[in-house]
Amino acid sequence: MQPETPRLRLRPWRPQDRAPFFALNSEPAVRRYLMPLTREGSDAMLDRIDAQFAENGWGFWALEERQSGALIGMCGLAHIPWKAFFTPAVEIGWRLSTPWQGKGLAREAAEAVLNYGFQTLKLDRIVSFTTPANTASWGLMQRLGMHKTGEFDHPNLPKDHPLCRHVLYEMSAPPAGETT
Repeated sequence: MQPETPRLRLRPWRPQDRAPFFALNSEPAVRRYLMPLTREGSDAMLDRIDAQFAENGWGFWALEERQSGALIGMCGLAHIPWKAFFTPAVEIGWRLSTPWQGKGLAREAAEAVLNYGFQTLKLDRIVSFTTPANTASWGLMQRLGMHKTGEFDHPNLPKDHPLCRHVLYEMSAPPAGETT
């Protein structure tokens, strides 16, 4: 079972997604708030995502635009593997190719994933985080109904790295019978 939306198909990754996913990760507007990824790093990310699906049955899905069939990004859930004041936790994240940004697609995908996390997986809480400069991402967190709960330095980045500082948002499961 996987989330669905009117305009998007959230699906498992395919071998032929690797080159377009690397191209997406190389777009200047996508990578400006992320650590640079080589082709090997992009492929390794998909290997980790595949392993998460094998272990949990869920993870970060490939986002495919229904009408064209184009791979336009990713959205999904993942257990946070490192320690922080808010872990253990499951995060929601998204990444969208530049031409598809600003069309409400990230929100559409994220709402479906949040509903999946709360309704299907019965998670109590879902978190999300980004750098403070990434106003589009934390703005979406707010529009989704998530609340800022703090800031932290990402443990996988050097303290003096410009992307080290992160804002943290979270959402608790809605009362029974309600959706996000």
